Amino acid sequence: MALGTRLRRPTGPATPDLSTAEPDRLADSTPPGGAAVSGADIASPARHASRIRRAAGAVLTGLAVLLVVAAALVAPDRMAQIGPGAVLRIPVEALVAAALLLVLPARARRPVAVALGLVLGLLAVVKLLDTGFSVARDRPFDVLLDWGLFDDGFGYLTDSVGRASAVAAAVGVVLLVVGLPVLVALAVRRLARLLARHRTGAVRVVAALAVLWVGCALFGVRLAAGVPVADRTATTLVASHVGQVRAGLRDRAAFAGEMTADAYRDVPGDRLLTGLRGKDVLVTFVESYGRDAVEDPALAPGVNAVLDDGYRRLRTAGYDARSGFLTSPTFGGGSWLAHATLLSGLWIDNDRRHRDLLAGDRLTLNGAFHRAGWQTVGVLPAATQPWPEGKFFGYDRYYDAERLAYQGPKFSYAPMPDQYTLATFQRRERDRPHAPLMAEMPLVSSHSPWSAIPKPVPWDAVGDGSIFRTASTSTGGSRDVVQRDTAQVRDDYRHSIEYSLGTLVSYVLTYGGDDLVLVFLGDHQPAASVTGEGAGRDVPITIVAKDPAVLDRVAGWGWQDGLRPGPQAPVWRMDTFRDRFLAAFSPAH
Repeated sequence: MALGTRLRRPTGPATPDLSTAEPDRLADSTPPGGAAVSGADIASPARHASRIRRAAGAVLTGLAVLLVVAAALVAPDRMAQIGPGAVLRIPVEALVAAALLLVLPARARRPVAVALGLVLGLLAVVKLLDTGFSVARDRPFDVLLDWGLFDDGFGYLTDSVGRASAVAAAVGVVLLVVGLPVLVALAVRRLARLLARHRTGAVRVVAALAVLWVGCALFGVRLAAGVPVADRTATTLVASHVGQVRAGLRDRAAFAGEMTADAYRDVPGDRLLTGLRGKDVLVTFVESYGRDAVEDPALAPGVNAVLDDGYRRLRTAGYDARSGFLTSPTFGGGSWLAHATLLSGLWIDNDRRHRDLLAGDRLTLNGAFHRAGWQTVGVLPAATQPWPEGKFFGYDRYYDAERLAYQGPKFSYAPMPDQYTLATFQRRERDRPHAPLMAEMPLVSSHSPWSAIPKPVPWDAVGDGSIFRTASTSTGGSRDVVQRDTAQVRDDYRHSIEYSLGTLVSYVLTYGGDDLVLVFLGDHQPAASVTGEGAGRDVPITIVAKDPAVLDRVAGWGWQDGLRPGPQAPVWRMDTFRDRFLAAFSPAH
């Protein structure tokens, strides 16, 4: 009997079984006024239809098993673990569910099967989210805090591939999130009927698999490295996310205490940053500039050539530089977390901490400059929407994308090239008579997806950015952000970092002077599509100055000469930078 089909007993008068009737009797069964009907003619379509039903039932059952076991239960939640060995496992959750369905009465079996299916479907969705976040952020999905990132993701897709493609992707995600639990519920319901129909055989199979699972668990049997046959991935995943929620709730109370502990909270302005009096201090984040950019064998030669040549030219012009590493609180994205960490001196590794920080009155690095008499300026070229966070940072002047008034073309995600951002800041702030400035400025030309990037143009020709409309200003990168292999993505990333770093060096050589102190650093490593999984979170940081007294102040840091840190350069957590910087340039208090 075919799996998934049901036989009904006839309730009416018995009808002759034509498939087993004797041939001569069939031959005599001639309808009035018609030709004789052959028994083979009647039986053949019936047999054919039965075979089709059996094949279809077997296929559906196989798909149901694959969906429940392979997709919902044993599928890994990290890209590096995906492979044939990952699905050749015995999930203990499947054995427990099968045993439960076997012992339940018929009336309760159906709703329990549907409920189990919905839970497993949601688990499969969480696994997909974990897989995506492991690639993009090198961490699991946070079920409490990460929902707001989908809005940012939609905006990123819109900027990168256009609104139509972004809408299509969003619709696909919604259909997957809604449809997957429904499909898994239908699959579990089908398998529950199969178990009930073949109860005796099912009990034997489940018992045998349970014994096999225990044996494999006791002896640690593995079919692939790190992949045990006796699997409990789903249970571990659920426990991990439950623990994540509990830890998140505890963390909020701990962070409230961290915010109140501040050695510089009440230090008067005349006791802050005296070692930088009269200097314009520019703190610049280079998007996605991570340690891999200066150490990965496929990326570093080109990037380091730009840095080494830049350092040679800066030294010729009278500048010097020191470099080290900071460990970022984020990976692959979430630049605002790194910005807040560096400026606040607190470890801001999630959006709840970020929101709590913005609701408080923590003294930030730019706040310390403001207290000490500097004019503080925020230059955020990627801020295309209202940015209420600016109130917390308390800039005297703030330039978003609208105020920067760029009139040229977009280059993939970046609303404007880094050269335009720096040139406009120079024209509106430093070229005019001014009090000492402290500016924070993220540069975004190296933001993923690392598509086409502009060629440098003469600084005095930047103007309103219209010059970047000419076709000759595009170099490196690929405008096709979808059909690229990993090698092309990595190469495009390298080009973008070279452009941003080269532009910074050129800015200093063109507009620097004795009174400029430049601090530039990465906000985070690029995504795992560039670095691979488990690449670490370190980012380079460099201080450039013409006045040797500035670098003398940081001599005790142990940072290395030049624009790039070597493998042995010190590594600090990013949240320690604020206090170290204030201590270096302020008298003891």
